[in-house]
Amino acid sequence: MSSPSEPSSLEHLTTRPFSFYPPILNLEHNEFLFRKASWSEVQVVHCKSGKEIWIPRRFLGKVSEVADPVVIVGLNKELEYAGGAVWPYQRRVMEMPLAVGGGPPVAERRPSEPSGAAPPVPIPSRSGAETRIFRLIGIALAAAILLALGVFRWFRTGEVQQHVELTAKDQSYLELTSHDGYAGVVAKLGPPVSDRWRSDSGEIQYRALAYPQRKYTVVLMGSTRDGAQYIGTMDEKWKPLHSVDLRSGGTTASLLRALGQF
Repeated sequence: MSSPSEPSSLEHLTTRPFSFYPPILNLEHNEFLFRKASWSEVQVVHCKSGKEIWIPRRFLGKVSEVADPVVIVGLNKELEYAGGAVWPYQRRVMEMPLAVGGGPPVAERRPSEPSGAAPPVPIPSRSGAETRIFRLIGIALAAAILLALGVFRWFRTGEVQQHVELTAKDQSYLELTSHDGYAGVVAKLGPPVSDRWRSDSGEIQYRALAYPQRKYTVVLMGSTRDGAQYIGTMDEKWKPLHSVDLRSGGTTASLLRALGQF
């Protein structure tokens, strides 16, 4: 048995079949071929059905060769195939049916509880003066609550209008897609004022194109600088204004929130 290797070594399995462990649910035959890979996903082909399936790299574990001529690729989570994609499998809890003729359990009566209902306790009626006092107190409380709500709505409306004025001035970034690289961004927004790079352990490259006159920064990402593509836009406080959809589901919003300013 050879030593385990990283998931990136799947690239040499274009002509050699391999199996996943644990097997992917809802797929009858556990045999696949490597097709291609991106920075975030790996595409494999199901040998029996010919289905092309994208698997996020975060689910892939170690790759090892056993005595048989089949390579075993480990999975970090138990996955299931549904709707043309793979998803983490969630075990469903089933309720046990009630017995025939049975009903919901009846709470046991405490020994201290009397068997019969307690007799009603007479409540003395209030005088007319007391009734008017309580009514005035209720009216005053209701008026105070309405006043507080009015003040809150006034402040809230002012904040919303201010936010709209600040963010609705320039929304040209909404025209950007995940297919846009540096040339695509410049074609739609013009040249940036500054162009900064950041490398994540030498594997992922981040590129920040600053447009201070527009009050936002466009962020690109890729395995190489030439291949970096658009993943979202950050505002002046480095908070996501716009994100793009991922092929495996979800968006790049969480990635942008975790990305420190550079």
